Amino acid sequence: MDIINNFFAELSNFLWGNFGVANLVIGGGVFFLIYSKLTPFRYFKHAFEILLGKHDDPDDEGQISHFQALSTALSSTVGIGNIAGVAVAISLGGPGALFWMWISAIVGMATKFFTCSLGIMYRGYDSDNVLQGGPMYVIEQGMGKNFKFLSYWFSIAGLVGCLSLLQANQLTQIMSDYVVKSFDIEQSFNLNLIIGIIIAILVSSVIFGGLSRIAEVASKIVPFMVMVYLLSGLFIVLSNASSIPTIFSNIFTSAFNGSSVAGGFAGTAIVISQGFRRAAFSNEAGMGTEVMAIGASKNNQPIKSGLVAMIGPLIDTIIVCTITGLVILLSSEWIEGTYSGVSLTQKSFSNYLGLAGDYILIFSVATFTLSTMFGYSYYGCKCASYLFGANSKFYYRIFYVLTLVLGSVLSLDLAVNIVDAMFALMAFPTMISALYLAPNIKKEANKYFASIKEN
Repeated sequence: MDIINNFFAELSNFLWGNFGVANLVIGGGVFFLIYSKLTPFRYFKHAFEILLGKHDDPDDEGQISHFQALSTALSSTVGIGNIAGVAVAISLGGPGALFWMWISAIVGMATKFFTCSLGIMYRGYDSDNVLQGGPMYVIEQGMGKNFKFLSYWFSIAGLVGCLSLLQANQLTQIMSDYVVKSFDIEQSFNLNLIIGIIIAILVSSVIFGGLSRIAEVASKIVPFMVMVYLLSGLFIVLSNASSIPTIFSNIFTSAFNGSSVAGGFAGTAIVISQGFRRAAFSNEAGMGTEVMAIGASKNNQPIKSGLVAMIGPLIDTIIVCTITGLVILLSSEWIEGTYSGVSLTQKSFSNYLGLAGDYILIFSVATFTLSTMFGYSYYGCKCASYLFGANSKFYYRIFYVLTLVLGSVLSLDLAVNIVDAMFALMAFPTMISALYLAPNIKKEANKYFASIKEN
């Protein structure tokens, strides 16, 4: 396992560093911000109106509503990245990593506006003649046959990147910790394996129903789970309001000066890297997954979907990740380095809420990770369908469920490194196509925003 872990760790570091994927995602997002002249940011009210169905057209093509599409996208982005991902970022990069997660979210909003608008502008039909959206169709329909290798590139990376190895790993960890603590038994490989099998059975009961069932479940549990988690975190933050100014000062200071964290791991470059990597896993801007979800919405107007997609990073990174980060920083556990990942977040919550904090985190992790598993299974199926035909979806779901059991017994480091590497590979074709086709979206956006003003 050490050999495999080292391979993916080196691959991840190469892709995000030497290969320049981080620069592509960040630089591309900054380009989208400037190129759009921040125009989409002026229409957040309109975006929420679209989300709630005010501007729907029943004759539009697609499979699910805007609300269901965003819920499906959020079911994968509002997940373990908001709980364990923030903890990993702060553990490795210090408080300043949270600042760079905010910057990444703002940049990510602009990126999602362009990528998800393209997801509607350039949709294609699968082998069952069902209209589909995603980077693979954007590349094929928008860039032409000469670039189709990028469609295959994205889809192959997505087959692995959309496996919920990290989600299964962290859900198993928190459930295993609870069982060991409650029943005074020893942690063991067999315990994790049993939990992994139970997780696989629960996920199977939803994902074999296809997109409609996933969207239906996601649209019901996502708003509820976010509210429970946010209210709990807000209670802790408001109860320690006097400490918040100092924490924010620490965040801004260490964002630019680097931060010595547990084990002496320091440096501004590391802080920025951790902030952007974990934010990328949190809001997935530029990774292409959101394009597959939003691309299924009932809508023939690309800009509508781009505006709705912008709401995602606002919710999952600026709001949810900030609450998680503040709760962790209010505790001293991140400095001591005894806990990592989801265990660090759980310990931080329980320090202030006691046993209730444990139960809230268990509930949040369970609902967050399960909803992410539902969404990721849909993304993986779309990649498999593009590569092997629509009939392959059933077999991919079987493969997907089996890997949940595998994820439950993997090490956290290996799960994180696999996800980081595959997301980097998915980001490359997604961002290349978005940058190449950006002028088409700008032209369409100018027409759309002009029509709004006229009305």
